[in-house]
Parts: sequence; C-alpha cells; structure tokens
Amino acid sequence: MLRSTEDIFIIDPVILNLAVAFGIGLLIGAERERRKGEGPSRSPAGIRTFTVTSLAGAISFVVGGEVLLAVATAGVIILTAAAYWRGHEDDPGLTTEIALILTVLLGGLSMQQPALAAGIAVVVAVLLAARSRLHRFVHSVLSEDELNDALIFAGATLVVLPLVPDRPMGPFGAINPHSIWILVILVMAISAAGYIAVRLLGTRFGLPIAGLASGFISSTATVGAMGARAAKAPDVLAAAVAGAVLSTIATIVQMALVLAATSLTTLRTLSVPLICAGVAAVVYGTVFTVRALRQKAESQAQGGRAFSLSTALVFALTLSSILVASAALREWFGETGIIVAAALAGFVDTHSAAISVASLVVSGKMSAADAVFPILAGLSTNTISKMVLAGTSGGRSFALRVIPGLIFVALAAWVGALGILASG
Repeated sequence: MLRSTEDIFIIDPVILNLAVAFGIGLLIGAERERRKGEGPSRSPAGIRTFTVTSLAGAISFVVGGEVLLAVATAGVIILTAAAYWRGHEDDPGLTTEIALILTVLLGGLSMQQPALAAGIAVVVAVLLAARSRLHRFVHSVLSEDELNDALIFAGATLVVLPLVPDRPMGPFGAINPHSIWILVILVMAISAAGYIAVRLLGTRFGLPIAGLASGFISSTATVGAMGARAAKAPDVLAAAVAGAVLSTIATIVQMALVLAATSLTTLRTLSVPLICAGVAAVVYGTVFTVRALRQKAESQAQGGRAFSLSTALVFALTLSSILVASAALREWFGETGIIVAAALAGFVDTHSAAISVASLVVSGKMSAADAVFPILAGLSTNTISKMVLAGTSGGRSFALRVIPGLIFVALAAWVGALGILASG
C-alpha cells in the first residue's frame, strides 16, 4: 500500500525533541568553546562535551525517565567536580561546570517541554556571552547605592507584598494594605524609571520623558516621585515639574480610553473638556521642559539613589489619610448623589469614577450631558490629591510650580464644559 505524502513527511516527536537537545548542546557549547582557552589550563568542556552531555540527558530520559535522568545528572556532577579540582586549583570560577550540569538537565527537559528548554538555553547562552559586559556593568556602572536600592525594591516586591493582607482594614474599612503597598512599589518603580532615564538621557531630557511615560501607570504616584527627586536635588526642579505636569496628559488620555470603552456617547460629550485639559497640560509642561533644557546642570546623571523608600512610605500614608477621609464623609453624610460619589471616588482614582458614571449613561439612567459634571468632579478631587502629594513630597518650591499647573489643567476642563453648556 502506498503511503500518502502527508504520512511521509510526519516526523516522530521524539526525533524532533532530540534535535532540540542537540541544538541546546551546540548553542551553549559553542559559547563555551570560545572561552575554553588553550594549553594545560584550558577548560575541560567545549562544544563537543556540551553537545554530548545534552544528548545524554535527553536519551537517559527516553530510556529510563526521571530516575535515569537523575542518575545521569549525578554522574555529570561527579565528573565535573573531578575535572574542576584537577584543573582549576588557582581559578575559583564555576561557570562552565554549572553550565554543563544545567545542560544535561535541559537535555532531559527538551524531551517533555522542548520550547521551554530551548528558551532557557538561549537565555543561558546570552548570559554566558555577556560576561564581560555584565562584569563591567556591576563594577564600573552600577554603584553601591543603586545595588542597595535594587535589593530594597526586590524585597518590597517579592518578600513584603505577598505577606501584606489583601482585605479592607482600618477606620471605615477604607484601607486595603495590599493595594497601598502596591502603590509604594509603584512610587519606587516610577522614581527608578526616572532615575534610569536621567542616567541614559541626562536630567533635562530624562525626567520629562519619564514623567510622561510613568503617568500612564499612575499620574498621582508620578507627582509624588517627581517631588521626591526635586526635594533631593533642587537643580533638577524644572525638569521634575515638567515630568509631574506632563504625567497629567496620560490621565486625560486614559480618561478618553476608558470612556471610549464604556460609552462613546459620553466620550463625545466630554471631548471638548478633555481636549482643553490635555492642551493645558501640554502647554504648562512644555514651558517647564523648555526651562529644563536651558539648564546646564547634569549632576543627577552621575549616580545617587534610584528612589527614596521614606518618600514612598509618606506617599502611602498621605493617600491612606485621603481614603479614610473620603470614607468618613460617605459614612457621615451618606450618598447625597452621583456627584458626591464621583467626587469621593476621584480622590483615589478619577478613571473609576468616570467608568461608573459612564455606565449609568449606557444603562439609560443618566444622559450624557448630565454625566459631564460628575466626571469632572472626580477629575477635580483627583487633582486635589495630586496637589497634596506635591506639597508633601517635593516641598514648597516644587508645590508652587506644580500646583498652578494642576489647577490650570482642571480649570481648562471646566471651561470646556461650561462652553458646552453655553452652546447648548
């Protein structure tokens, strides 16, 4: 019986997985071969050894499963240890030896999850090839303060965050410690992003760009992070102010996006106020960006701390106070209307207030024209939150420059809304 063309070209999955294992050994082995050296002091493992080792891991898994793979791995460890102690008396490096042990495991993994094994092999090869660059970065580029900041950030994210309770607590059940700690991490991350931008682009360019980009994560947190940087280095005040005000552009853009996703009718009604607010943010932010470009100081691009943990904690404390105050008002005076509810929600997040109001428009419980005032009320109370954070994080000089810009943006939105009412 003749076999179909499709049957002829079907390849056994085992063969394909063995080919992946073969490629893994070649990839890592080729990189190690370049570092192998020559003479009696050369490394004991090169491209042939790594390729055979990977195939040994794959075949041992095919023949005997996890048990035989464990035996093969133990054998490679014993042989690697013997080769290391025999030929590396003066060299404490273990990179090649560890890579060889990992290769046998990747060979076995390729028989179960070839895509994962191949991806890990690529990452390992890249890390091995980037040895000189990584060493130079750690010793010459990364400062001790920056390393400490990285460890603090990792601890806050990977150790503290999973342990923080994720439920309403405190007065009126207004505070969720897990959400508050996420904001602490967010402030540190935004500050670090600004720091990296400063290192790469310089103070005059880095902070405005970082502020604009970070605003899409949290404009409120960006204002706090920029204030902390301005308080620490007064010579970057103009650039920090530009970054803080430019972050409000992201607030307006996100507002338009959430309204477009919830109610296009509401978006069309609010288009003029949003455009006015966006233009105001661009104009005010551009003024301070130009001032920053005229400055000569670039001191912050040379090093320092990526973020201030104390500033992030003050930010969280301030926001928690606002949350408690909002909950107290709701508890004492009740829900006196959609405007009050949207305004209270705006202290925390102006977008959630906009979504809730726009949802009422979609359900027919409110007209698009009636939705303008509650949404702008939420935008205004969110502006108050930013003003408070600007004063507490950046000091007087920063607040006196940022607060007028925030008020200018909010007023522009209200002027646009009044224009709609006048024309109507």
